[in-house]
Amino acid sequence: MILKNVRRTVGLQLAAPLDAKPNVVRASGPVDPVLAAVVVALVGFGVVMVYSASAVQATVQYHDPQFFLKRQAAYAVAALAALWVSSRIDYHRLYKLTYPLLALVGVLLLLCVIGFGHSGGGAARWLSIGPVHVQPAEMAKVSLVIWLAYSLAKKADRIKTFTVGFLPHLIVAGVYMLLCLKQPDFGSAVVLLMLTFTMLFIAGAKVGYILGASIVGGAFGAAAIRFREYRYERYLAWLHMDEHRQDLAYQPFQSVMSFGSGGPTGLGIGRGLQTLYLPEAHTDFVAAIIGEELGFLGVAALCGAYLLLVARGVRAALRAPDDFGSFLAFGLSTMFGVQALVNLAVALAVLPTKGLTLPFVSFGGSSLLMNAIAAGVLLNISHQSGEPTMDATPPAPEVDVSLESAMGPAAEEAL
Repeated sequence: MILKNVRRTVGLQLAAPLDAKPNVVRASGPVDPVLAAVVVALVGFGVVMVYSASAVQATVQYHDPQFFLKRQAAYAVAALAALWVSSRIDYHRLYKLTYPLLALVGVLLLLCVIGFGHSGGGAARWLSIGPVHVQPAEMAKVSLVIWLAYSLAKKADRIKTFTVGFLPHLIVAGVYMLLCLKQPDFGSAVVLLMLTFTMLFIAGAKVGYILGASIVGGAFGAAAIRFREYRYERYLAWLHMDEHRQDLAYQPFQSVMSFGSGGPTGLGIGRGLQTLYLPEAHTDFVAAIIGEELGFLGVAALCGAYLLLVARGVRAALRAPDDFGSFLAFGLSTMFGVQALVNLAVALAVLPTKGLTLPFVSFGGSSLLMNAIAAGVLLNISHQSGEPTMDATPPAPEVDVSLESAMGPAAEEAL
């Protein structure tokens, strides 16, 4: 559903301004319990599956089968705390933080590119702050959604123009994408582009502009794959997986084998054998272990959980008290849905390897914390959602007693 730049109305049909305060009646309601339950359940499920997928690797590498479990459990506690805190903070406070967040994340991405990034898996995607590793690309997704929601709400009346309503948003997203590609992090760049186009479409930007930019973006993406040797080799290995199942396509091939060996109901949690063969099974390919240990039904239930998460986020967007809240909820819901969809597609070898985590489930502190904060913002928007209660019958006008007494009987009869 596209928002045709229709401002939410408050009181006597006055458009809610960008700096509108939360409605008292709406803000008195509870947060969406279904949305909160889904997020908490996914976080808990992630801790269990990370342990099941990582016990073998943790034993071999660190001589402690619970090495990754302890870390993920700590991340989960911090994420639930971040979820609660962010759900208690009025999302309207993000107005003043929009540009500082945008600039801060841009600087962090730039630091990764110019040599301060911590390398892992052939990419400098992390910044080391003592014992903590921060991944700015995860912050970039949330930061871009906040800025797009702010800008689209501010420019709602001119969203169909190219120079004001379309081009500035594409430029800012393009800068973030370029910094991600330089790390390199092709998957995050794709997610940022999809978020931008989705929010522009929802805001009512001209479809022709979006299609034209999509064609240009597709051509640029194809060039980024073709003229980067490692990407092109990975792409060819994905196309001919049988020929490369012992080298470049080893990981996606083993991932597909995991899904196939799970059958309808799976082998049971902790009983999967692909953890012996699938590298880094607890990170980007944790869905493959879910498919092996919980089977088709477990993967279907996981997909249903993400679908419910997105649906409740869209529900909060449609019931938000202002345009900023609507765009913000739509953007965050899209972020969850796109990341889950791409991760599952990669695990099933429908798409080449992208390096994206499965939201709330994959191992990793940066991804889990940022997703929890984003979910907390969604909960706060749902807290202020709903239709305002207004008295349909206007109060009777007050009558001046002195005027009434001065009027004669004939005048009263005429009235």
